[in-house]
Amino acid sequence: MAIRKLTASQPELARVREGVITGYLFKIIRESIPRTQDELAEDLGVDKSTVQGWESGRRPLPATKAGNLIAIRRRLLRLGASANLVQLMHTSMDADFILGVLLAEPTTGRLAGDHPLAGWVLNRDTTHMLAWAMSGILPGSVAANTDTPSARRGPVAVAPLLGQPEREQVFASLRHAAELAERAGDDGALLRRQARYLCGYDRTPDATTWLARAQRPRKAPAGWSPQWAEDRSLAASLARRGDPEQLLDFIARSLGDDASEAANLNYWAHWVGVDTRPQSDDSFMARQTPGWDAAALLRNFTDRLARAFEYTDLYAHSVWALLSARPGLLSADRALACDLAASVGQLLDGDAISPQSRRELQAVHYGLRLSGVSTDRP
Repeated sequence: MAIRKLTASQPELARVREGVITGYLFKIIRESIPRTQDELAEDLGVDKSTVQGWESGRRPLPATKAGNLIAIRRRLLRLGASANLVQLMHTSMDADFILGVLLAEPTTGRLAGDHPLAGWVLNRDTTHMLAWAMSGILPGSVAANTDTPSARRGPVAVAPLLGQPEREQVFASLRHAAELAERAGDDGALLRRQARYLCGYDRTPDATTWLARAQRPRKAPAGWSPQWAEDRSLAASLARRGDPEQLLDFIARSLGDDASEAANLNYWAHWVGVDTRPQSDDSFMARQTPGWDAAALLRNFTDRLARAFEYTDLYAHSVWALLSARPGLLSADRALACDLAASVGQLLDGDAISPQSRRELQAVHYGLRLSGVSTDRP
């Protein structure tokens, strides 16, 4: 169902800026070249009002004809824009599509299977683009390719942050989607999982209560299952909100056998973009032949191990599991092994990890020593 058809039946939401995320990213790209709005309009052969409309979301870039959008992206590259930022426009448009549906979605009338979160597994970049609009937090993929937008004088936004009424609508739509999915049983597992995870960006007290109700006491599933995937996402969402207990329990009770360890690593590879294949449901997690670059995943873990504080224990376990399955990684890339040794040493010297994580990182530390990597710590 098209976004415009949904908004057409909801006059009070007709002013929703359907391209707000892409528009703000476009502004960052323009400023990084750098160009003023007047200058870029001349470069692209459009009016200044068109550039202003793109950046504000009043004239959504995602609604631009495909051929024109390709030409715009190529022109930005020729003007000196970061190729990584231009590439992220695909991701931001995906996020804008989902956001537009959430903002225009009535609370009745949509089947769980028709929801955009029901047939496409989000990765980290798309999720963080959505979070940019819901919380104002700059995505790491954007921050890595430009300076963080500086504060400006006057009423100029420094993020594509939605207004309070729009944020309330987004989270109400997500909760409704999760409830629809609950009634759909296993067929609603992906929608339920992803809607609940995104609700974790709602910082209001009632959101905490709502998420807590999703913590149903039940036996931990053995190996991968849709329930396993839901439990993992809910535990991660709660950890991001400052409640690590369910994540620690998930690591202790729902990881350890071959199937669950493979599922955890497969999901990580998809989430961080090491595995770029699109997925329409969560069953890819059960794949026993990964098809992704294990060294690239270890590099990602290493870069974030000592600084992703809310997920440190899950990162620590995942590093241990990956090296248990692929011990040759330590000798294949000496620079990576040395960086991993530094991150592991930093965590072992502190007291921010669980006893299980400490045991697992000590095993990694020992493996590094056996591989000839210096693990001496000052």
